[in-house]
Amino acid sequence: MTHSRRHFLYLGLGLAGAAAGYRLAHAQAYPAKPVRLVVGFTAGGAFDIVARVLAQWLTEQLHQPFIVENRPGAGTNIATEAVIRAPADGYTLLLGGATNAINATLYEKLAFDFARDVASVAAVSRFPNVMEVNPAFPARTVPEFIAYARENPGKVNMGSSGTGTSQHLCGELFKIMTGVNLVHVPYRGAAQSITDLLSDQVQVSFDPLPAAVQHIKAGRLRALAVTTATRSDALPDVPTVAEFVPGYEASAWNGVCAPRSTPPDVIDTLNRTINAGLADPGIKARLTGLGATPIGGTPADFATLIAEQTAKWAKVIRTSNIRIDA
Repeated sequence: MTHSRRHFLYLGLGLAGAAAGYRLAHAQAYPAKPVRLVVGFTAGGAFDIVARVLAQWLTEQLHQPFIVENRPGAGTNIATEAVIRAPADGYTLLLGGATNAINATLYEKLAFDFARDVASVAAVSRFPNVMEVNPAFPARTVPEFIAYARENPGKVNMGSSGTGTSQHLCGELFKIMTGVNLVHVPYRGAAQSITDLLSDQVQVSFDPLPAAVQHIKAGRLRALAVTTATRSDALPDVPTVAEFVPGYEASAWNGVCAPRSTPPDVIDTLNRTINAGLADPGIKARLTGLGATPIGGTPADFATLIAEQTAKWAKVIRTSNIRIDA
């Protein structure tokens, strides 16, 4: 081997070693400053509470503050775009979810493609919605509800927290799969929808479990079914919709996303730490108390969930001809 060839080989090895050393140092250094976890909803709701539980865990484990930043508006699109446009360095994250998968079809003029423009980090939790009625409503089961709605087409009002929300689309999926005619009444939030359900202004809603569970347990609302594929630990005696409408499944879910091109070592650090948190008994208990089920898994698992949910709700939106211009 000639001197020049040996010199080139050593130089190449040195550069490779330096690159590996840089990656190791980068992984060890992250996070070196506070991290923002952006949420597209107002403070106090189930989504926000999950973010704060997660942020506390990440702060304790990674020894830097993870700060929840609420940026509501435009159906979470403001928060999502802010994160997508942020530097891809791991210091601006998004707690994204089902709304993002819905919005991909619901909005015609989004300035981003959610599935393309985010790096999936880890799925966090899944929430059932609850199909519930005012206690004065004559139906006590899903089959009785379907029979009543078929006998009274267009006379049953279905409240939701707004057009295109998870609650709305849970109801639209139910309409498609059962053939019933329900009149959609959108509100500006789940609290307003539940208020009118309590006063019998609307007769049925597919509300988030955390917002509805206390009313159900107090007897102010009657739960007919949960929308997930399996029963909820929070309401173990309440059946699933799928027990009466085979194949029905709908849920709200969330997970941590980062801007596209965020370094893989940062993604790995976050994924590993989040999964450890979801396995922690204290974190699991707090999520279960909200009616949520931890998910976890790899970044690829979360990317698959996003893709599947985007395709699923696209079919519902197009079949029901739902559209919001933005």
